[in-house]
Amino acid sequence: MMSQPQEVLPEASEFLFWPPSSQVWGYRIVDRLFATRTIERGVSTRVLPYGVAIEPHYRAGEQSLDVADFMRRNHVAGLLVLRQGQIVLERYGLGLRAADRWSTMSTVKSMTAMLVGAAVNDGAISSLDDSVVRYLPTLRGSAYDDVTVRHLLTMSSGTRWVENYSDPQSDVNRYSKSLANKVPGGVLQMMRLLPRDHEPGEVFHYNTGDTYLLGALVCAATKKSLAVYMSEKIWRPCGMEFDAFYTLESEGGQEIGGSRAGMALRDFARFGEFVLKDGVIDGIRVLPEGWVDTASQSHYAVVEPQFRRYGVSGYGYSWWIGADGAMNAIGHAGQRIHIDRRNELVVVVLSALPQPPYATERDAESATETVQLLQAIQMLCVA
Repeated sequence: MMSQPQEVLPEASEFLFWPPSSQVWGYRIVDRLFATRTIERGVSTRVLPYGVAIEPHYRAGEQSLDVADFMRRNHVAGLLVLRQGQIVLERYGLGLRAADRWSTMSTVKSMTAMLVGAAVNDGAISSLDDSVVRYLPTLRGSAYDDVTVRHLLTMSSGTRWVENYSDPQSDVNRYSKSLANKVPGGVLQMMRLLPRDHEPGEVFHYNTGDTYLLGALVCAATKKSLAVYMSEKIWRPCGMEFDAFYTLESEGGQEIGGSRAGMALRDFARFGEFVLKDGVIDGIRVLPEGWVDTASQSHYAVVEPQFRRYGVSGYGYSWWIGADGAMNAIGHAGQRIHIDRRNELVVVVLSALPQPPYATERDAESATETVQLLQAIQMLCVA
């Protein structure tokens, strides 16, 4: 065989351990590293008009910093602010372009949860108090026997799950490796074997595997893939600008409802606008009346310091809730969708924040700095 050029891609099985150089590239090409399924856009795009630009400043210690400072200091690839349906700030960094699909990380948990609302509205899910095994009978005899749809939505299944990204043997890393190896049924089998730590509904415990089951449940209830259902209910009607994708557990297999989907910056913002409008698109109700209100209520208090630093105090229907009632979708390495419904404000932050062992003390302050920027944006947008 004659020699020829070859491309060496980041190692998929090391997704949560990539060095910064691999993060910046790999988060843009997730669909080349994992099995995926396209979320198709419609024939027309809903234009997001540009409004009067804002230039927020915030303080970090003794320094007064602007948006460019924030992006450089916090490894930000994309930043967009939507105020009353108009883009008032849109910035790109780290080589990201408008059409690139950046990894959602766990922000897609909050999006998938909205599909539960759509399935309730369609009558495919009769009640949030339905047993999970009613829709996923393969889980009978496991710790999920007494778990309901509501428990999955609120991360209160009671199953034992270790969400430690720096531990190669943690549940979340074993899950990640199963995706990289494209093992058919691998994640579901892993979830079947989890022991129970608490009674369902007793405590909030962050569990990426629960949202995997939530996505699988939506598929079973609607008899459609998550990608198709998302396209039909939200992506096409909202006039998204670009196709998106869900990562799959294996080639042609189940979508991963809780992590590493891929979407373009402006389409993240359009999803936020969909939530702001209470799940109504062109007069057609996609989500049940009152669904967003209930999703944005704090069903469980959040007391853990590793979560509180994001400026949140509660957990709703797979959304982190701020003390001011703002809804937040938060993901690994600095991803965030911030929705302030009272002020009709959506802020999207896409980042490649270095992870251990590459993270520095400065990187550890990123969550706090993001909260400071959000406060500065809010002050400008409600003035």
